[in-house]
Amino acid sequence: MEFRKAKVVSLKAHPTLNEKWLQAILADHPSLLGLGDGLVLKDAERRQPRAGRLDLLFSDPEANTRYEVEVQLGATDEAHIIRTIEYWDLERTRFPQYEHVAVLVAEDVTSRFLNVVALFNKAIPIVAVQMRALEVADGVVTINATTVLDIVRLGTEEEDEPGQATDRVYWTDKGSPTMVALADEILGMVNEITGAKLDLKYNKFYIGLARDGLADNFVQFRPRKKHLIVEFRIPQSDEVTALIEQSGVEELSYNTRWGRYRIQVDGKADLNKHRALVADLIRRSSGTSAPSED
Repeated sequence: MEFRKAKVVSLKAHPTLNEKWLQAILADHPSLLGLGDGLVLKDAERRQPRAGRLDLLFSDPEANTRYEVEVQLGATDEAHIIRTIEYWDLERTRFPQYEHVAVLVAEDVTSRFLNVVALFNKAIPIVAVQMRALEVADGVVTINATTVLDIVRLGTEEEDEPGQATDRVYWTDKGSPTMVALADEILGMVNEITGAKLDLKYNKFYIGLARDGLADNFVQFRPRKKHLIVEFRIPQSDEVTALIEQSGVEELSYNTRWGRYRIQVDGKADLNKHRALVADLIRRSSGTSAPSED
């Protein structure tokens, strides 16, 4: 088989493969951004009040997260970094019910500006993606994307925000009594496996766990009308990903912002079918050892 080294194509200098072309590629293939498989395009060239247009806005409905994406050809510069943060701030101010992540895409994320963005990253959820076009054959171009700066993980109490507390009735109305009862059953598994006495803690965007009134959200729930989304705070790994994939459970995209695996449980029968997997994920997220076979 013939080997041919791919040739880097400068989009900034190319007559037809321009910024609009790259935006269209990302709009059709958002997985290139490395932000999970659940992204859907919300808007393109989104007009901002007194601030130009946001290149691309993606949404992950299940994670309740929006991604403000600014695309730049060539090397990163001050203007695009400022613009990326400005659009992120405008969107999060207008739509505070969502989590928001700023995403800067450039052909060349230079070390100088990577250091600058890394400073912002300590206070602002920002991702930097280096995206280059490669000619792999005559007239055939592919995109190579590398995440050079990811989101800094926030603390374990990130969800426990003042003023966001609700009650059980809120979730039986938003989801359904059946799915909230399913969360009760999984809570029973959590307490049995960990030996703890945890309770459900009802918040506006999710149901978490509380230990003596304090949030301990290594597992959390998002009831819907016909299914329950269960999230486990576990670092992403090939081992856990394969475990979930092989189980046959309905798997949702990994939540990179909070470091959570997410699965969908459709009812009690579905939970019984995947009870061993759920128990394993509870142990991993809580740091509880598996029971001895002796």
